[in-house]
Amino acid sequence: MSVSSHFSASYEEARSKFLDAAAAAGATLERFDNPAENPRGVDLSTDVARLGDPAAPAMLLTFSGTHGAEGFCGSGVQVAWLADGFWKEVPDSVQQVHVHAINPYGFASLSRTTEDNIDLNRNFVDHANPPVNEGWPKIQPVLCPTEWNDGTLDQMKAGVEAFVEEHGFWAFREAATSGQYRDPKGIFYGGSAPGWSRRTVETIVGKYCKGLKQLAVIDYHTGLGPRGFGERIIDHLPDTPGYGRAMDWYGGDASSPYLGTSTSAKLTGQMLDWIDRALTGTEVTAIALEYGTEPEDKVIGALTSDNWLRFHGDLSSARGREIKQKVRDAFYQDANDWKQMIWDRALDTQRLALQGLTR
Repeated sequence: MSVSSHFSASYEEARSKFLDAAAAAGATLERFDNPAENPRGVDLSTDVARLGDPAAPAMLLTFSGTHGAEGFCGSGVQVAWLADGFWKEVPDSVQQVHVHAINPYGFASLSRTTEDNIDLNRNFVDHANPPVNEGWPKIQPVLCPTEWNDGTLDQMKAGVEAFVEEHGFWAFREAATSGQYRDPKGIFYGGSAPGWSRRTVETIVGKYCKGLKQLAVIDYHTGLGPRGFGERIIDHLPDTPGYGRAMDWYGGDASSPYLGTSTSAKLTGQMLDWIDRALTGTEVTAIALEYGTEPEDKVIGALTSDNWLRFHGDLSSARGREIKQKVRDAFYQDANDWKQMIWDRALDTQRLALQGLTR
């Protein structure tokens, strides 16, 4: 069966393929129902497949759909891993847990955020004392317009260029994307409280990962970098054991936002950071595997237009349908060569993680 066949055109198809592949592999399955109402009337859930001895001291843990519409990529990898029997490569000393569609609302509705407009990968903070993004008030009027017409993207581009000229590119990147906790209707909103998806992550980690000696985590993402290339982004701070292990496991083929070697800015409230903090006594080695799709200006345009659509537009209108197609294109390339690149890098990465766990 070709790799392309393991990818899906919708959340429902992806979930069905994942459940079928996991059941055929003999995995133990658990379902977490999301009570949010999806605009298309689809039942929403996060599904967890577990394989191996629950008493094994090490685990490979994968996530798809952290950023909803990015879930096509990670789901395709998880399905291929299970359906084509690669899960059998995992030694007896390592158990594996695959979390499918941790943000099912965003996956099903072709949005990056959750039902509460929360960016899940900015939600893992102390909301009683959230981080302050000092640059956000300056860039918010540029990136979150209340009206959308044929000239909006050009106006946005001009506003971004003016901000970059005055403050620098990385100041823009961090102001725009690092996370903000002021504007519930803005992009990259980290929420005012733990959302459903965060609480589900906490439940899954608490149930499956407590007491492990070693944990390798791979969180699948799309939207940054060259088309089809998978950047291994290390979330651990430099000069920490986790960072050292990740660089060792992946042969130095990894990047760090903290060292300026990544396409990603330094972020606040990341899921992988929280997992590392939560599992005291466990050697956590966590990366995000980030795949490029389209040029960054198109990705940002898709994000901002989708945000406008949620709060100001009409989903059923011609413009609404056009925006949703742009979101899909920004986070999923329905092309066989792209899917093959996704799978090749993912397979190499998961195999290297397994080697690291068993050294």
